[in-house]
Formats: sequence, structure tokens, C-alpha cells
Amino acid sequence: MGGGTVRRPLARREVEDARAARQAQTASAQRARKLNTLNLQRSGRHILTTRSSAEALFAGNRVTLAGYEAQHFGWSVQGRVATITLNRPERKNPLTFESYAELRDLFRQLAYATDVKAIVLHGAGENFCSGGDVHDIIAPLIDLPMPELLMFTRMTGDLVKAMRHCPQPIIAAVDGVCAGAGAILAMASDMRYATARSKLAFLFTRVGLAGCDMGACAILPRIIGQGRAAELLYTGRSASGEEGHAWGFYNRICEPEMLLADAQKLAADLASGPTFAHGITKTMLHQEWTMSIDEAIESEAQAQAICMATRDFGRAYEAFAAKTRPVFEGD
Repeated sequence: MGGGTVRRPLARREVEDARAARQAQTASAQRARKLNTLNLQRSGRHILTTRSSAEALFAGNRVTLAGYEAQHFGWSVQGRVATITLNRPERKNPLTFESYAELRDLFRQLAYATDVKAIVLHGAGENFCSGGDVHDIIAPLIDLPMPELLMFTRMTGDLVKAMRHCPQPIIAAVDGVCAGAGAILAMASDMRYATARSKLAFLFTRVGLAGCDMGACAILPRIIGQGRAAELLYTGRSASGEEGHAWGFYNRICEPEMLLADAQKLAADLASGPTFAHGITKTMLHQEWTMSIDEAIESEAQAQAICMATRDFGRAYEAFAAKTRPVFEGD
């Protein structure tokens, strides 16, 4: 025999083991390729999901209302100021079931509006609002069962909640009669301009109801004090424009012909300011009612830190350094 190496035949078991090893190696490579493909697919889906989620978030939380077509009151937007006009002057601009509901829904939408930064609320003609319409609301209420009565009173309360929760400052421009639910709308606004001839009256006890309507017993004392609020809510008497101004209900008394323009100018000034910070201010003005002083100080520390992270804060500093007026953009 020569000196070469003699290769012995492989046993069947060894052949099978080698074949199994090759199959396992192939299967492992296939699993790796599948896993890699799956990871790429998942990554792509994650990117798409993240992008679509962000788009959905913005789509659901950003609306423009300049083109809104109101059905039961006037609505207009000039610049970034919206004006709501209660426009039934022949009856001193009373509210109906429909106008209550539409106002509630509109103020809820305003929380997401990107094109409205301040709001003016006023009445057409020489009156603000005479309250709920006697024929369209008061008469039907007499025949309603308790569940439906509660449904109505909750709806009116929801209007006040929506006004308080929308971030835009609301300025009520009050002329002439401002009574009942009309007085509540003025009260629920953030600021109030009025004329000397305006007549403020919380008339609820005059029609057999309690003075505690739509948050009046909670909000009015915080504006004018407990004793004065009690007087107006118990008696239902009218307060003149000058009296309302002296008590702090009105921020300013205007000439009738200048009332709306003055209110819109204030709104325009606010709309050109740091509107994100205005929204924070409004939120804290309402939330801190139920806080202790220590809690309020901590809440304001957090709120102010949030505002310090805005671009508007940086713009204000840059303008100060350049000795120019800051141009705020609300972000």
C-alpha cells in the first residue's frame, strides 16, 4: 500500500449529523434574514405610525375658525380677534336653547383654534343681553320633567365652563340691558368694558329661581365681594354702569359709540402679545381659587418655568437687548 492517507467511509450516523448541521445552519441564516426583514418592517411601521400619530394629533387639536358660519349669533374674525355678536336687537338679544348650545360648542372649539387669540362678546343695538328668552325658554321649561330640566341647567353651566376653559381672553362689551343669563355671560368673561347707561341685573329671584345660577354664587363674590354679590343675587336689582365700575365688576367705562372699538383694541393688544403665556395666566387665575397659598406659589413656579421654555421668552430678551419692541408669535 502506498504511504497516502486512507479515508475511511463515513458512517451513516456521521452523514446524517453533517446533513443536520448544514440544515440547521441554513435555517439559522433564514431566520436571521427574516428577523432583519421584520425589524426593517417594524422600523418602517414605527416611523409611519409616529408620523401619522403626530399628524392625527395636530389634525385633532388644531382648527381654524375664521370661516366659521354661526347660526344663532354673529361671528367675525379680524386679525386674530374674534367678535361674537348677540344679534336679536329687537328683543334685547335674548338667548334661546339653540344659541346656548351653539355658544357652548363654539367656546369648546376655540380651545383648539390657531387663528383666534382674543375674543370680544357684545350685543347688537344698544343692549348686551336680556337673558333667556321668555317665550322660547321660560315658557317651555314650565312643562318639562325634572331630568330634562337638569339637562338644560347643566347645558347652561357647560357654557360657562367652556368660556373659562378656552385659553383666549374674553372681553365683554356691555351696553344697556345686561340681565339674567346675559349678566352671567359678562361675569364669565375675563374682563368687562361697559357704558354708564348699562344696567346689570341678576334677575333669577325675580322669576322665582335661586340666585345660584351658572356659577354666580361662586364667581360673582370673587369679582365684587361677598356682600355686594349677595345683594345683587338676593334682590335681583339693577346696578348702573358707574356702580358696577366702582365695585370692580367693570374694568372700564366707555362712551357708547366707542365701546366696541375700545374692547376690540384691548383684544387686539392681547392678541399681539405672548398668547401662550396669556393662556397660562387664564388657567392659573381660575385654578388657584381652590389652592392654598403654598400650592399656588408652587403651581406658578411650574407655570413660569414652562413659559421660560417658549420662543416668546427668547424673543422678549432679544428685543430688550436690541432696545426694540418684541414681536410675539405665541409659541
